Amino acid sequence: MNTGTIKFFNETKGFGFVKDNASGQEYFVHVSGLVDKVKENDEVTFDLQEGRKGLNAVNVKLA
Repeated sequence: MNTGTIKFFNETKGFGFVKDNASGQEYFVHVSGLVDKVKENDEVTFDLQEGRKGLNAVNVKLA
């Protein structure tokens, strides 16, 4: 389980990015990977899963 911050999330389009606190890397997150409703600057926990274009954040929950 990773921890991070929502850097961007577009509710209309249903996607955004989460920045990993440990590595500083940013990962794509789709609305289908959310457990809780999120907005920019929310602290979250998440898992990583291989997607079509690299690693995606999934099981994203408010911390």
